[in-house]
Amino acid sequence: MHPTMDYTESEMGNVLVTGGSSGLGAAVVRAVHAAGGRALVLDKSAPPTDLADAVGDFESVDLSDSRAAERAVRSIADRNGGLRAVVTAAGIDSCGPLDSVSTSDWERVVQVNLLGTAAVVRAALPDLQASEGRVVTIASTLGLRAVGDATAYCASKFGVVGFTRALAAETSGQVGVTLVVPGGMRTRFFDDRTAQYRPADDSKLNPPEHVADVIMVALRQPARCELRELVVCHSEEGSWP
Repeated sequence: MHPTMDYTESEMGNVLVTGGSSGLGAAVVRAVHAAGGRALVLDKSAPPTDLADAVGDFESVDLSDSRAAERAVRSIADRNGGLRAVVTAAGIDSCGPLDSVSTSDWERVVQVNLLGTAAVVRAALPDLQASEGRVVTIASTLGLRAVGDATAYCASKFGVVGFTRALAAETSGQVGVTLVVPGGMRTRFFDDRTAQYRPADDSKLNPPEHVADVIMVALRQPARCELRELVVCHSEEGSWP
């Protein structure tokens, strides 16, 4: 465990971001950098060139492998002197009826979205307890309401909701825990889907930067003040309420 770190309320410190090379994760990386923090990225793909200036460090890892995820967290945390916060923005999906999605694809969604989240937080806990830091997990509106042809995604995101609520109870007074529940976002998340599983009108999706701004509000809360759960979506996007 790292020695207790002395942070003022204005200091962002090292923020570990999973899925930080694209989408919401990349938006969080840029927001952390703009706030004077140091974004440490875990992702299967390296950050693109236009994000490089905002990335403090990068570790390549497949988050479907929990042990590899834990090792990657320890590696990047140890070489950067610990962690102040974790944002678990990595996420994937595999749409379709339950009997048409392959077992491997279905299980990979749960492995990345739920088990990967748990593995990263587990490995980061010693640092977060030492720094009295924060965890922000990313669920989905489909972690609170279910739709057809999304059994893997709903199972994983309902799991993130339950995991985060239990984590908040378990670490009360030690680590700040916030559950962020976004609606659909204007990212490449939908690019590889068939037309029936794409949003009909992507103008009614939030830019990821708007969700990143909400995450930054959670990260900036003073000690002992908690934003436990936040839903953020476009005013006309149909997944909520």
